[in-house]
Amino acid sequence: MKTCLALRHVAFEDLGTLAPILRHRGFETRYLDVGVNSLERADVEGADLLVVLGGPIGVYDEDVYPFLANELALIRQRVSLLSPTLGICLGAQLMAKALGSNVAPGPAKEIGWAPIELTPAGRASPLRHLEGLHVLHWHGDNFDLPPICENLASTIHCPFQAFMKGTNLLGIQFHIETEPRRVEAWLIGHTVELGKAKIDPNSIRQDTAHYGRSLQQAGGRIFNEWLDCVKF
Repeated sequence: MKTCLALRHVAFEDLGTLAPILRHRGFETRYLDVGVNSLERADVEGADLLVVLGGPIGVYDEDVYPFLANELALIRQRVSLLSPTLGICLGAQLMAKALGSNVAPGPAKEIGWAPIELTPAGRASPLRHLEGLHVLHWHGDNFDLPPICENLASTIHCPFQAFMKGTNLLGIQFHIETEPRRVEAWLIGHTVELGKAKIDPNSIRQDTAHYGRSLQQAGGRIFNEWLDCVKF
């Protein structure tokens, strides 16, 4: 049985729609809550698949959240070996930093449902299933494209929205894993951020009802296609 280790930073940003896909493929999955559970080298190196999930902190916040230094070091070791790793939002930023890229606040927060622009590499990747769809954005930081990686997607405020290195490393700045029925937990958990950004939760609720199902279906195709290509 293959194993998946998911590094979780806040309870409601979990594997979402990826969880049943991994279960169907025979993975044994466990979570480690970063900053709460002990994060050991053996855990990160020993997993067949590492998924680094999202969260509301910045990669550069090590002084405020000291656990980031250890987390980043362990991710750096794993990606240096090209061991199968998926990063989502903060997870993608941590992967980018571990691969030698700069991560910093972007020119504007992207929160809510909006399309992305796929690059030619993106259209040739599993992300091709997002062509013409809206995805869920929820970030304020951007990363530069890590060395020897392919840029897969962009938006006007974020030129590097997703990247791949080989077949085993995939970083996605936006969210395709979120279950539509659980978006309410995000609205509750991020209420302060939404208030500061002057975003009405009702607009995200309405867009989730409109776009959520299509993204859930596309996300399933993306994750399955990527996992088919990964060299375990």
